[in-house]
Amino acid sequence: MENREWLPAVALREAVVLPGMMIHFDLSKMQSVRAVEAAMASDQRIFLVTQKNEEIEEPEFSDLYATGCIARVCQVTRLPDNLVRVMVEGQDRGLLCGLQEEHDEYLMADVDRPETEAVQEQKSAVMTEEIRQLFARYCTVYPRAGRSLLRHLEDLTDLGQMLDQIAECIPVGYQKKQQVLDAVPVSQRYETLSVILTEEIEAAQIRSELAKQIKERVDKNQKDYILREQLQYIRKELGEDGRSEWKEYEEKLEGLKAPEQIKEQIEKHIERLKSLGGSSAEYSVEQTYIETLLEMPWSKATRDNTDLARAEEILERDHYGLTQVKERILGFLAVRALSRRADSPILCLVGPPGTGKTSIARSVAEALNRKYVRICLGGVRDEAEIRGHRRTYIGAMPGRVAAALQKVGVKNPLMLLDEVDKVSADYRGDVSSALLEVLDGEQNARFTDHYLELPLDLSQVLFVATANSAESIPRPLLDRMEVIEITGYTANEKFQIARKYLLPKQLEKCGLSDGKLTISDNALRGIIVSYTREAGVRELERKIGEICYKAAREILKGKKGPVHVTKQNLTGYLGKRRYLPLPANQENEIGIVRGLAWTSVGGETLQIEVNVMPGKGEVELTGQLGDVMKESAFTGISYIRSVASRYDIPEKVFKNSDFHLHIPEGAVPKDGPSAGITMATALLSALTKTPVRADVAMTGEITLRGRVLPIGGLKEKLLAAKTAGIKTVLVPDQNRPDVEEISMEIRSGLSVIFVKTMEDVVRYAFA
Repeated sequence: MENREWLPAVALREAVVLPGMMIHFDLSKMQSVRAVEAAMASDQRIFLVTQKNEEIEEPEFSDLYATGCIARVCQVTRLPDNLVRVMVEGQDRGLLCGLQEEHDEYLMADVDRPETEAVQEQKSAVMTEEIRQLFARYCTVYPRAGRSLLRHLEDLTDLGQMLDQIAECIPVGYQKKQQVLDAVPVSQRYETLSVILTEEIEAAQIRSELAKQIKERVDKNQKDYILREQLQYIRKELGEDGRSEWKEYEEKLEGLKAPEQIKEQIEKHIERLKSLGGSSAEYSVEQTYIETLLEMPWSKATRDNTDLARAEEILERDHYGLTQVKERILGFLAVRALSRRADSPILCLVGPPGTGKTSIARSVAEALNRKYVRICLGGVRDEAEIRGHRRTYIGAMPGRVAAALQKVGVKNPLMLLDEVDKVSADYRGDVSSALLEVLDGEQNARFTDHYLELPLDLSQVLFVATANSAESIPRPLLDRMEVIEITGYTANEKFQIARKYLLPKQLEKCGLSDGKLTISDNALRGIIVSYTREAGVRELERKIGEICYKAAREILKGKKGPVHVTKQNLTGYLGKRRYLPLPANQENEIGIVRGLAWTSVGGETLQIEVNVMPGKGEVELTGQLGDVMKESAFTGISYIRSVASRYDIPEKVFKNSDFHLHIPEGAVPKDGPSAGITMATALLSALTKTPVRADVAMTGEITLRGRVLPIGGLKEKLLAAKTAGIKTVLVPDQNRPDVEEISMEIRSGLSVIFVKTMEDVVRYAFA
C-alpha cells in the first residue's frame, strides 16, 4: 500500500506524543538510541509508540498500543552518564502493523498512515464551537492548565489540530491521551476528548464541594480558642509573659502625640493582636504594622529658624555664585517666616549634573533648622514605591515618603525628591501620577499610604525636587512645582569654587592639608580648560583628587619638602590635555559658518559646512542630525529658493546641483531648534560664493519667511563662543531679556547683535 512504510521506532513509557506536539525526552536504552541514530541517518522520521506495560524491558508487538505518532527528530543532545536527549515534533498518526524480527539493534516498525475522512463543514463548525466552550469551562476549574492555549485556540481553524492541541496541554494520564491518539476519525476524536473534559470538570466540582463541606465542619473559633489556651499554658510553664509586648505597645500609645482617630485605630489593632496566637502567621504581620504606626511622627515637628541673616550666611558659605538661585530661596524663606503658613510652593531645581542642586537643598534644611531626608526617584517604576504596598501582600512595607518620615521622626522635614525627571511607568503603575497627590497642597494634608491605611499629613513637609531637564518631567507634575533653573558655571566661577571649596576638601580628605601639597592658580585654570568639559564641577573635583593621590604617593616614597603643582608640570600628574577649545577660523571662508549649541554639560561651538556640486537637486545631510535639525535645514533651503532672485541666484541651480550639508564629529548625535539660521547662512554663502566672517558665531531658528525665532541655553552658548575666541555673536531679538540677565563677566569682550530676520543675519555675517 502507498501509505505503508518501515520506520525506526522507539517504545515510550508513560508518555504519548500527539501530532503537532513538540517534546523532548531522555533515552538511556541503547536500542532506542540506535533507532534515533538510524532516523537521523535517513530522513529524520521516527515512529513513537507507547508501551501498554511500562515495566517490560524488551517490548514485542503485543506489548505496544496499536496507534502511535510519526515524528521528525529535530535535535539530539548527548548528556553525561550515557544519556541522550531527543527533541521531536509530532507530524501524523500511524497504525502499527508489525515489527521486523530480524532487526536486533533497534525496533523497525511497519507503519500504516491512516486517511482521515472529511467532516461536513457545518458539522465541523458546530463541533469547533462546542469544544471551545467546553475547554473554556475546563479552564475555569483548572485555570493554570490551559489559559494560554485558550487565547491560541481563537486562531485555529482546523478541528483535528485543535483537538490534538487541547489533548496535549491538559494534565491527564497517558492512557487518556492514548485514547485521543487512537481516535483517528475527527468525529470520534471529538467525542473522546469531550468525554475526558467533562469527566475532569465533574471531578473538580466534586473535589471542591467535598473541601467546602469539610471546611464548614471545622469550627475555627473553637480551634483558635483551644490553641490560645494551650499557648498561654506553655508560656506560663516557661515563665514567659506574652502580655509584655501588648503592655509595651499600650504604654507607647499613651505617650504618642497623634490625633484621636489615629490612636483609636492603633488601639483597635493592639486589641486584635491580643486575640491572635503568638505562633499565628498574622501575629508577626500585625506586630510589625503596630510598631510602624507607633514610630510615625503624626504630630511631632521641629520649629523653623526664621533668622534670614543666618540663612544667607549658610548659602554663601556653601555655594559660590548662583546669585539668582540664592535670591529666590531667601525670598521664599522670608515669605515663609512672615506668613507663618504651613503650605508652601514645591521648589524644583533644574540644571546639569554637578551644579550643586542637592547641596543647595541640604543648605536650605540647615538654614531652616529642619531635618533633611533624601528620596532618589531615578529609575523608580513601581507605584507602590510611593503609595506603599497593601498589607495583604507578603513583605508589604510603607512607601518611600512614609518611610522617610518614619526615619527622620518629624512630620515637617525638608524632603529632597532627587532625579524627579527620571521616573517612569510600566505595568506596575505610573510613579509620576502617584507623586501628584504627594506634591499637591490641596490633597497632601490627607495623603493615604496603602500600607498605613491612615491619613498622613504632608502639608508641612518642605518638598524640594531636582531634575537635569524640565522637558522630561510630565506636565501635570511640573505644573505643581516652581522651577528654579541652575545653569552651568563660568570658567572663573569654577576657578573660585575649586580654590575655595574643592581643593581644601580634597587636601583634608587625603591628609595633605598641612602644606604638603600646593596647586597654583594657573594650574587650577589649566585643569578647568584642558581636562574638564562639563557644566558642573564633579569632574573638576575628581581631577584635583587625582593630583592629591599622586602627590600622596610621592610623599610616601620619601620626597622631601612640599609638592608644588604648576601649569608647567601639570601634565606629569594628569597626562596630556584631553580637551582643546575649537578656535575661531583665521580666514573668512565660503560655506562654513560657526554655530552655537547647548549640551547637557554646557555650551559648544560647532561648524556647519556646505558644498554645492553638479547633480539633480538632491540634499544630503550628514553628521547624525536629529529630526528637528533636518527640518531646519529643509526650511532654510526653501527660504533661500524663495528669495533667490534677491541674491542673483539662478533658479536652475536648484535643479542642476546637489547640496551636501555636514556638521563635523559625525559620531556625536546632534539635535535642537537653534541651528536654523546657521545652516541657512552656510547654504546661502555656498550658493552666492560669498565668504562668511570667521569671527562671527550665531544661534537661532528660522521660519519659511525668514523670521528668526528665539532659543534657549543662551548663557552656555555665549560661554562657548567666548572660550573659542569669537568676537561677534548673532542672537535672536526676542532673546534680548535673556542677554540682559547674563552677567557682565560673560558678556565682556563679546559683541552681541540682535537679529530679527535672515536679512539682518546676512548683513552682519557676510564678509
